[in-house]
Amino acid sequence: MKTLYLVRHAKSDWGDPLLDDHDRPLNDRGLRDAPAMGRRLAERGVRPDRIVTSTAVRARSTARLLARTLGIGDDHVVEERKLYAASDRSILAVAAGLDDALDVAMLVGHNPGMSDAVGELTGEWVELPTCAVVECRVGVDAWAELVEGTGELVGVDTPKG
Repeated sequence: MKTLYLVRHAKSDWGDPLLDDHDRPLNDRGLRDAPAMGRRLAERGVRPDRIVTSTAVRARSTARLLARTLGIGDDHVVEERKLYAASDRSILAVAAGLDDALDVAMLVGHNPGMSDAVGELTGEWVELPTCAVVECRVGVDAWAELVEGTGELVGVDTPKG
């Protein structure tokens, strides 16, 4: 049994129209929401063995803020370019490629891919607002066995609760 957390990055800043989408940082709300969500997860005893994040600035920042509030070192945060603007299938492929020694993993990325991945994995549709965290229990012993329908939606948490 594995546990997979799927996270949509926190709210980003659209203030600079010349900035490339990949380079957009978090805005003030995003900088508040990510640590707040991390504290909620910590209170529930969540501690991922690995956090894999999109390379986009807003996703990397979200992942690092979550890691910091969960007491996880930067060495447990890995960047994966395939998560930037990824489809549901690409997101699940990244999860399927995780090391089997990891029992609890967190992927930080973007919508619509993250919402679609939840649906693909669990059969339940959830629209994820920014900084939403979805917990999925995955009935596999090896991440490579992760395919459509192998997950169970355990819970969804959002900054607004």
